[in-house]
Amino acid sequence: MTFSFDLIIEFLPVFARGALVTLAATVVGFVFALIVGAVLLALMRTPWGIVRVPSTFFMEFIRSTPLLVQVYFLFFVLPNVGISMPAFLTGVIALGLHHGAYVSETYRAALAAVPKGQWDAAASLNYSRPKAYRHLILPQAVPIVIPALGNTLITMIKDTPILSAITVTELMFVANDIGTQRFQYTEPITFAAVIYLVMSLAAAFAVSWLDRSIRDART
Repeated sequence: MTFSFDLIIEFLPVFARGALVTLAATVVGFVFALIVGAVLLALMRTPWGIVRVPSTFFMEFIRSTPLLVQVYFLFFVLPNVGISMPAFLTGVIALGLHHGAYVSETYRAALAAVPKGQWDAAASLNYSRPKAYRHLILPQAVPIVIPALGNTLITMIKDTPILSAITVTELMFVANDIGTQRFQYTEPITFAAVIYLVMSLAAAFAVSWLDRSIRDART
């Protein structure tokens, strides 16, 4: 078996477009996940059970079911009740909801890691709860949460191939389509794997740099 670099060069622009779709889905889905995580955490920390219980159930349901099932549900089931969305938007929402449930736990763990004495310090300074969060709690929680959010970002990059199941033309969809056209799967799938690897390593490097910068700024 020989590896055809000519095939890779021929379809390089197509791979580039697929990689851009992958990056777009990851970035938009990640931002959405950050928002979903914050909203879920806020709802689960309310004293009202009528809000807290459904929010907790939703989070556990999302975390306990596969992302592929959630993608299929949003794309194939919701149109039956009149909610129809483009494939890319559906994929981004699915990524955001799925990973947002994990992000909410990341937020919770980071807040729990802040020493309880900081709340006592806020009370002694007569800080309101929002002011305490802004000036004392969040500045200490952010450095804790950055590495975990970095892992979430990298995981989302590797989860985007699932979106090819609903015809989102991301990198894996492109690789499979090229393989189908030419009856050569080794080259496109291998090259797609290399691109995913580069993306993941670049994200890991960026998160590591951000983490170091924040910690250096605090010292």
